[in-house]
Amino acid sequence: MDMEAAGDEAADAAKGKPGTLTVAAVPIGQPADASARLSAALRAAPLIAAEDTRRVRRLAAALGIRLTGRIVSYYDDVEAERAAALLEDLRAGQDVLLVTDAGMPVVSDPGYRLVAAAAGAGLRVTALPGPSAVTTALAVSGLPSDRFVFEGFPPRRAGERSRRFAELATERRTLIFFESPRRLASTLAELAAAFGPGRPAVVCRELTKTHEEVRRGTLDELAEWAGHGTLGEVTVVVEGARAKDGPVPIEEAVRRVAARVQAGEPRRDAISAVAAELGLPRREVYNAAVAGNAN
Repeated sequence: MDMEAAGDEAADAAKGKPGTLTVAAVPIGQPADASARLSAALRAAPLIAAEDTRRVRRLAAALGIRLTGRIVSYYDDVEAERAAALLEDLRAGQDVLLVTDAGMPVVSDPGYRLVAAAAGAGLRVTALPGPSAVTTALAVSGLPSDRFVFEGFPPRRAGERSRRFAELATERRTLIFFESPRRLASTLAELAAAFGPGRPAVVCRELTKTHEEVRRGTLDELAEWAGHGTLGEVTVVVEGARAKDGPVPIEEAVRRVAARVQAGEPRRDAISAVAAELGLPRREVYNAAVAGNAN
């Protein structure tokens, strides 16, 4: 068989081959953090699904790359619809490069539906590893990094957020959150109420960017600092709960419930949070709080 015939045969064989979905991490601040593989993938990609098409074009310009493939937007509001269309592109043999505004797609960013659909359809999914605000914040925090849990953005509704923090109050692993700068102060204050004001934490702002700031302190101290206002992308790292030296007196639980209620928290939520924080049965804290209130 001559070389031309072999090439034709390979081309014919590739016609029915499905495409590959590549999940690519992009820099969280500095374009120079882009890997050589990312640059090559952007340059060669026939189809790019981007959370913000303008940002991927700016990144390419900063890297001196000319994008030759088709670019489609893939953000939260259109994710369900676009995932179905992109899945058909993959089935038809089109490779797709998935990128977000910053960091790794799927991690509190669009991408989960497409990756899940591609994996469920038996299509090849691969990744270009790279920057992530989660691991970057953990690395600079100075808090225990052997075991950690990423909680994403806390719930926006007060009751749901209070319950979530109550559930996490006894979590022994280091906790990592994303948060909006507008809600940072209130979130830190609620974490201080749920976890205890003295719990060590770190707020990482604008990581790898010109105005990067890493602020360390207790949750109470950080809540006071954030109350003066802040800007930029924020990642919060909180030390996990430490093993208790001994049982906490029920009177302390009652005192903490009363303080939360006085601060405006519903009593039911306050009782749940304190019970989780101190490792006490909720019914026991409830009975003591009711008795204390009656007195």
